[in-house]
Amino acid sequence: MAGSLTIDKRRIALLGATGSIGSSALDVIARHPERFEVAALSAHSRVDELLELCARFRPETAVVADEEKYGALRDGLAARGLATRALAGADALDEIAGDERSDTVLAAIVGAAGVSSTLAAARAGKRLLLANKESVVLAGAVLMRTAAEHGARILPIDSEHNAIYQCLPADGSRGGVRRLLLTASGGPFRGRSRASLADITPDQACAHPNWVMGRKISVDSATLMNKGLEVIEAHHLFGLAPECIEVVVHPQSVIHSLVDYVDGSVLAQLGNPDMRTALAYGLAWPERIDSGVAPLDLTALARFDFAAPDLQAFPCLALAYEALRTGGTAPAILNAANEVAVAAFLAGQLPFLGISALIESTLAAMSPEPADDLAVLIACDGQARRQATELLGRMVRQ
Repeated sequence: MAGSLTIDKRRIALLGATGSIGSSALDVIARHPERFEVAALSAHSRVDELLELCARFRPETAVVADEEKYGALRDGLAARGLATRALAGADALDEIAGDERSDTVLAAIVGAAGVSSTLAAARAGKRLLLANKESVVLAGAVLMRTAAEHGARILPIDSEHNAIYQCLPADGSRGGVRRLLLTASGGPFRGRSRASLADITPDQACAHPNWVMGRKISVDSATLMNKGLEVIEAHHLFGLAPECIEVVVHPQSVIHSLVDYVDGSVLAQLGNPDMRTALAYGLAWPERIDSGVAPLDLTALARFDFAAPDLQAFPCLALAYEALRTGGTAPAILNAANEVAVAAFLAGQLPFLGISALIESTLAAMSPEPADDLAVLIACDGQARRQATELLGRMVRQ
């Protein structure tokens, strides 16, 4: 058609392709083959799923983080007649994140394991679709500085931060912003007392009422730690002080977050609870494209409810605020201890209420230091994991 706009394809490196975020992203990408091409895919250890994705999307490179699975990936690609190059290990993740053959990196690896590759994408000046909140919690100042120095654009994919991004001025200014309001569903145990949570099982904690997520992030939602991590993330992404970032429980998960301005205006982003909305926004920004998400039917919504979070029943949120105010390596300690605690809970080694107890004990046992560079933060992360594991052993023996 004469005069039609020619769109150059964006080439995507998707880190964490077999997780829930990765699956949603690939659904959006598949809807727009004229816009997007998959350059690289990675998975932690689920080789069979990665191979199926390679057969469908034909990336140039596939990476399995678990080096012991390299042979299975290499042989599986060959058996399918695919020209996709097989790589393995953490260095390979950094390689595809910084590879000039892609212009966009979706950082969707869960946990601290995703930090190095996220920073590699920032150093390469990529469009960075950030779904790995631990990268910001562990190394927020380093990440933001690296992105600024190398011209990377960070587009947050967490539904809350994506909503705030959409509600802030397009020129990136923060003038007139009074508060950021992060909404929280409240998780599966909203409204319950602390005493009633003593016998919670992993399956109960992972049964989120609104979102389909992995087990680790589902537990974080159940403890409200995910909201605490998001508060720290919002501080770094948007440059506001902790006292200007508030959490409000909104069980319908339709209002994804709000920005309160000094003139009394409050802007909110609404939508059905589906990660494809935020992913489509990040992939196509500054344009908007069909994500496959159904239109929001306001007439079908009977009500919107809001409440303050219960910090007595869910102390992880308070611990996150405390770590943010302390600064330095405190958020890194918090994040590491939480990962150890959640893994222990999912393995049946720690009760649900023991998650916050272990995190609090780890924070108390370590002295925060200035977080000047990644090496300091990585060393702190390792030390915090060892400290949390030692404290976990004592708790288990009691």
